[in-house]
Amino acid sequence: MIRVALLSKWHVHAVDYAKQAQDHPNLSIEAVWDEEAARGREWAEELGVDFIDRLEDIWNDSSIDGVIVTTPTSMHKEVITAAAEHGKHIFTEKVLTLSGQECREVLDTIEKCNVNFMISLPRLTEDYYIYAHDTINDGKLGTVNMLRCRVAHNGAVDTKNHPNGWLPGRFFNEEQCGGGAFIDLGAHPIYLANRLLGQPSAVSARLKSLLGRGVDDHSAAIVEYQSGALASLETSFLSSGSPFQLEIYGTEGTILIEDKHIRMKGNGRTDEWIEPKRPAPLAMPLEQWAAAIENGEDVSISMQDALHLTLINEAAARSHQEGRRVTINQ
Repeated sequence: MIRVALLSKWHVHAVDYAKQAQDHPNLSIEAVWDEEAARGREWAEELGVDFIDRLEDIWNDSSIDGVIVTTPTSMHKEVITAAAEHGKHIFTEKVLTLSGQECREVLDTIEKCNVNFMISLPRLTEDYYIYAHDTINDGKLGTVNMLRCRVAHNGAVDTKNHPNGWLPGRFFNEEQCGGGAFIDLGAHPIYLANRLLGQPSAVSARLKSLLGRGVDDHSAAIVEYQSGALASLETSFLSSGSPFQLEIYGTEGTILIEDKHIRMKGNGRTDEWIEPKRPAPLAMPLEQWAAAIENGEDVSISMQDALHLTLINEAAARSHQEGRRVTINQ
């Protein structure tokens, strides 16, 4: 049994990961820590586990094998570095850190300490991503030259039940989050494009705030890749009913994905859209993490995924602030 501690209920997905851990036959939640003690005590009581006031007590508890980190992003470097240095396996919410330099330092520490690491980039386990990846690698689209991806929701839109939107107010705290829609929800288009197009080389971005709550609430970026391909990435906290969209264009074919519907044209069928057979999805990130700890199994989400996500977020913020195209220093 892998004994884990939950570190903070700050992120909206903290409850999801706790439920996944509860449902996993080889994971046991043993304790909760939270930077807001009252919130942490309440959560620990709900889960029927101990609340720990001091992180040091978790680090020094040899019975705790790993941690699930859902703290403010601004705390990731400190918390994840300490976890690695104390031999705790690490599962963390995106993004890893607020800068490329911090990201490299954290990843270096994790490698040095030889603990299992997983960052939650769940769309890399979905069947539509696997289909797109395999189709590109098999050459069925020819030379891929353009990708568009949109992930958006209405989390900041006023409603009767949620006068300020259903996202918690802390998601508009730039100091804690490092940004708004692009760094959070925009992570999904970013890491999907990175996986499908390769090494990113430059970013041109506009991170806009319609509501004026201190961070961007709708954003778009053009990302250039070393292959010569371009990605148009879009996100928003202001879109009601917006479907997930992933479009991939090549010299010999096109893939269109909307929500979970897949269509493909090309590869000898230039006039006919087909709905291809879907591959099996991969195990979810938390399941892969547990299997890596228990059985040494390989994981499908890498440290490079975490680094490239951070580098594009950092470059996008600079691009918006400075009003220019920003190259990415690998």
